[in-house]
Amino acid sequence: MTPAGPPSFTGRLNTLVIEVRVEADRALLEPRGELVHGCAQTLSETLAGLPAATGRVDLDMSGVHFMDTAGLQFLDVLGDYGRRRSVPVTATRWNGQPRRVLELAGLDTTDPLRGGAPGPAPLPGPPPAPVSSAVVLEPAEQLCVLRAEVQQLRHAIASRPVIDQARGILMATHGCTSDEAWHILRETSQLANTKLRTVAAAVTAGAAAGGPPLPPALRTALRRALARRRR
Repeated sequence: MTPAGPPSFTGRLNTLVIEVRVEADRALLEPRGELVHGCAQTLSETLAGLPAATGRVDLDMSGVHFMDTAGLQFLDVLGDYGRRRSVPVTATRWNGQPRRVLELAGLDTTDPLRGGAPGPAPLPGPPPAPVSSAVVLEPAEQLCVLRAEVQQLRHAIASRPVIDQARGILMATHGCTSDEAWHILRETSQLANTKLRTVAAAVTAGAAAGGPPLPPALRTALRRALARRRR
């Protein structure tokens, strides 16, 4: 498999890697990470690198664990590739939060690219684990659940860039991994009894030239969180 979009630190985290396997005229793509800003460009570059004789493209989405509205642009790029090349494309095996986003957007959670014409068979393998859905609730309760989830998603989308920036700063400053940086931010938030986005914004602002120092409470909490991770 050949990964597209190798990890790098250029001011933000590279949140998506696409592994490619070509079998005869079929290309199997396995995205890993998050469908956020920049994911459509990563996919476009990957598709451009496929052999000219590619007659079918299948995406296994089981490795994608987060998706915001940029994921819809990702699907647009994939669908446009299929139309321009007149080749079948699929995107199957969605799970977790990305699957829920597709559901909220009114898309087919088995394959959001599925159209009226019969498409190729879905990827082999066990189906995604069943996801609790609001469709089994009474209409009024369903509406409340969907509204709450949309609000949570909007908040997550708004918070994601600054949190990713803060993770990148901690990785560069303290030599930790992306997962370790996430746990440090979350633990700092808990120790300081402060929202995670507020902590991330303070870390990001403090890293800028001439930026304000962290408030004493956050500075103490961050120091404690870093000390715990080093044990």
